[in-house]
Amino acid sequence: MKISVYIIAFNEVEKIRDCINSVLWADEIIVADSHSTDGTSEIASELGAKVIHIPFNGYGDLRNKAISHCQGDWIFSLDSDERCTKEVRDEIIMLIDKAPLDIYQVPRKNFFMGRWIKHSGWYPNFRQPQLFKNGKMSYTMDSVHEGYISHSNKEIGTITNIIWQFPFKNTEEVMHKANHYSTLGVIKLQEKGETSSIFKAFLHGFWSFIKHYIFKLGFLDGGPGFVIAFANFEGTFYRYIKLMEAQKNWKTPNTKPIQKSQQ
Repeated sequence: MKISVYIIAFNEVEKIRDCINSVLWADEIIVADSHSTDGTSEIASELGAKVIHIPFNGYGDLRNKAISHCQGDWIFSLDSDERCTKEVRDEIIMLIDKAPLDIYQVPRKNFFMGRWIKHSGWYPNFRQPQLFKNGKMSYTMDSVHEGYISHSNKEIGTITNIIWQFPFKNTEEVMHKANHYSTLGVIKLQEKGETSSIFKAFLHGFWSFIKHYIFKLGFLDGGPGFVIAFANFEGTFYRYIKLMEAQKNWKTPNTKPIQKSQQ
């Protein structure tokens, strides 16, 4: 059984080397690069990965196009801010030879602000299943927070060991991702027929903060837990503000030419 790893990337020059180095054991490494300009694709090629340039039309579309280039019997999905561990490598290699299931979730352990996060909904946390037989899974076409579609009649499994994730290198990246994801999230809200207002934006943002800081025990993660909860407030709040902005389509008042006054 051969395994392909696909990695989606855009201007990840500081992360792509460690990401690829963690999966050099795979039979094939595909980097789906959305035309990076910082040297990401050059580093990927240098390390032996096959770089496929795919214009960004949402994460669902990007992931589906990435897996279409994978030739292995199994596919392992790894984002540029994630790192495979030796334990996960060994479990995958042992698993794929006699796997009773077709699709597996992979738990993640997150490192943020100098410490491993143990709460805040971040440990262990999951995204779409990351290990699956080629042809047994695809992604929904959502622009962000894309779902997955199982093409298997079997249940979804979960591997035992944990990969690492480094979601933000600094505060600037936290703010950048909140802005980027909130913009993409407007499309999903529009597709659902949602409407928005200042009050609604605040309520959704406030609930997101409470959910992560209180109910997901973010307060036990100290300062980083507060930052995670506040970042969720910001991302949610601005997603609904941007939706309201799109719906209102505010126009600036017309400015008429002002001539020199006649004395």
